[in-house]
Parts: sequence; structure tokens; C-alpha cells
Amino acid sequence: MKSHFSIVAMLAVFLAGCAAGPNYRRPAVSPPPAFRGQLTPPDGASLADAKWFEVFKDEQLQGLIRTALEHNYDMREAVARVEAAQAGLGITRSNQYPTVAAGADITAVRSARNGSFVVPAGFQQDRTFGTVSAALLSYEVDIWGRLRRETEAARADLLATEEGRRVVSMTLVSDVATSYFNLLELDLELEIARRTLATRQDSLRVIQTRQSRGLASLLDVRQAEQLVQVAAEAVPIAEQRIEQTENQIRLLVGDYPGPVERNRGLTDQQLPPQVPAGLPSSLLERRPDIGAAEQNLIAANATIGVAKAAYFPQISLTGLFGFQSSQLSSLFTGPAKVWQFTPQVTQPIFTGGRLKSNVRLAGAQQQIALVQYERSIRTAFREVADALVDYQKVREIRGAQETLVATLQDRSRLAYRRYQGGVDTLLDALDADRDLFDAELRLAQVKRDELVSVVQLYRALGGGWQQ
Repeated sequence: MKSHFSIVAMLAVFLAGCAAGPNYRRPAVSPPPAFRGQLTPPDGASLADAKWFEVFKDEQLQGLIRTALEHNYDMREAVARVEAAQAGLGITRSNQYPTVAAGADITAVRSARNGSFVVPAGFQQDRTFGTVSAALLSYEVDIWGRLRRETEAARADLLATEEGRRVVSMTLVSDVATSYFNLLELDLELEIARRTLATRQDSLRVIQTRQSRGLASLLDVRQAEQLVQVAAEAVPIAEQRIEQTENQIRLLVGDYPGPVERNRGLTDQQLPPQVPAGLPSSLLERRPDIGAAEQNLIAANATIGVAKAAYFPQISLTGLFGFQSSQLSSLFTGPAKVWQFTPQVTQPIFTGGRLKSNVRLAGAQQQIALVQYERSIRTAFREVADALVDYQKVREIRGAQETLVATLQDRSRLAYRRYQGGVDTLLDALDADRDLFDAELRLAQVKRDELVSVVQLYRALGGGWQQ
């Protein structure tokens, strides 16, 4: 029997050659020499190489990101999906190896002397049967590589799931940082609204005093009251948005709605001194969504081999060795040995075109995966280009807006002074006050946009998932 198993082992080694279907080759990709909007010549340095806690210096924001990476529901689901994919790979890969099982049973029988079946003379009324067996071999010889292709596809699915987890991590870091900066901008809006409300209330009292002395009209009072009411309305609107943003952040960190602590204002946030984009070719390796798309392509390519292998015979080998005896006392003696070796070949003959359709389906799915892979690359380069131009132009807009606010502050001060001196009308002063309020709110939004542009560039370059 030993020679039989040796022959089987040698047969499995020599016949298990190349697998059916095409071997995977990464599609040729020619990235541009530089990102559009890249101001300096590309080198190896990239903002995405920095850890997220090196990019975002606010300690409170760092704590929120750490909590989110541990407790966010999307993150926990992504981790569970990776574990499920690991188990799936183990199940699929186990089909390539022989299955060994053992079993035993003991049967005791007592026959009745007066029953329907009379025990003949010379036979014992009580008998015990015993069987001990080991299925030493239950194995499919993977000559055409079907099982290997299935394992290759399962391994690619696992890697795609791991890349998907990194995508969730990258997105989560970006979402928490963006929401936190939005919250700080709303804090600044609330501060501006309250300060403007107090200033307008003071101006209203001055105008009411002038009206009581006959130096201002009732129309002047109503116009001043209108500005007070506009500023008063802006306060609860900002407070409403603040609480809603806090609730959003609390959900991102996997907690119930509630307040969010912050210890630095919007204007106190530190930006990285440099935001280099790095080499365009490194984007293909750094972006996890591109990696996930490529692993999906690898899995689809392996599925073609699985479909093509179905054309060929399926060879299965089963073997059994054990002992069987009608007397338990002689179960392990020489004459009680039993063994069995059964090779089996299954060859599809007529399937009504099912096998051919399966190959066509696998090929079409591989083409879909290829298109998605190529699209993910182009999308990544577009996101980087958009983030670069956003970062550069927002900085220019912020400088211009700061100059505008300074100009409007001076205009408002002069307009009210001229009105109180009787040189100019109240309308000019009210217009200057209104323009200043809008410009200050816009400046707060632009400062937020500048911080968010760094977040979006960091994410577009593939940063944020390194922990």
C-alpha cells in the first residue's frame, strides 16, 4: 500500500504544473512627470509621508482622531471585514491539501433465541463488531490549477479588503479633521456675531439719543434696529450649527451626541511649513484605493483561470486504512486489516454552453475591474491637482480678504465718526457696518478653507492611514 501512496504523491507533484488562465501582469501606467499645480520640481519628499499626528498639531484634534480610529463604526466594520476575508482565504486554501479523518465504532448485538431470526446452533447469541478506520487520503489533484486560482483570487480579495480598511482610515482622519476645523470656524463666526451685535446695540443707543434730541430721524432708528436684529439672528444660527457639528464629530468617534472640547481657536492652528506633493509615481503605491482596485483586478484575472479549468477533468483520490472485525478482541490482528484506494475522474461532456458562458463572464468582469483600476488612477491624479490648486489659491484669497477686512474696519470707523459729526448720512455708516460684518464672516470661512485645503491635499496624496 505504501507504494500506492508514493505513486499518488509523485503524480500530484509532476502533474500540478502551470495553472489554467492568464497570469496577472500589472497594466502599464505612465504617470505624468509632475502633478498639475506643483510649484516646485518633484522630489522624493511628500506631505503624505508624514503621520497624521505630525500634520495636525492640535492636541485635542489628535485625541479625537485616535478615538475615532479605535471606536468609529465604519472602522470597526472594516476590521471585521478583514478578519472575514482572512477566514475565507483559509477555507479556500484548505481545498488544496488532503483531508485526513478518523473514525471508530463498536456494535454489540444480542439475538433472541425465540425471535423471528433463530440463531443457528454453534453461533453465539451475543456478538460485538468493531471498526477503526482512518481516511488517510481525500484529495483533489489540482492538475489544471483550479484550486490554486481560487486561492489566488481569495488572497487578492483579502488584500483588497485590507486596502479598503486603509481607505476607511484615511477617510476617517480627513473627516474628523475637516469637521473639527468647521467647528472652530463656527466658533469664530459666533464670536464675530456677538461682537457685532454688541457694537450695533451701542450704535443704536447713540442714534436713539440723537433722535430724542432732534438730530436723527425715526428712519435712522429703524435702520439701526434692522442691523441689530440681523446680528441677533446670526447668534442662534451659529449656535445651532455648532451643536450639530459637535454631534457629527461625536458620531465619528463612536459616541453619543454631546459637546466637543477644543483648546485652540481657528487662528491658532498651525499649518505645515511645507506641503510637498512628491513624485507622481509614488502615488500609485501610496493610495490605498488604487491598491484595492488592483487587487480586485488580480482576483478577477484569477477567476478566469477557475472558469477555464472547469473544461478539464477533475481527478479526486480517496484512500482508507483501518481494522474491522466481528470480534472486538481480534480487532487489531493481521486478518482484520482493511484498506481502500479509489481514484475518480469526472469530465464534463455537455453543459449547454454553461462553461463557455462562465469563461465569457469572468473575462467581462476582468475588463470591468481593469476599467475601474485605470479610473481610480486618473481620479487620484485629478484629486491631487484639485487639492494643490485649492491650497495655493485659498492662501491668495485669504491675504486679499484680510486686506479687505482691514479696509472696511477703517471705513466703518470713519463713516460713524462723520455721521456723528454731522458731515455724512447714516446710510453710509450702516452700509460700511454691514459690509464689515459680511467680510469678517467671509474671512473666518477662508481661514477654515485654508486649513481644510491642507487636509484634502494630505488625503489626496494618500496620507492618513499610516498609524
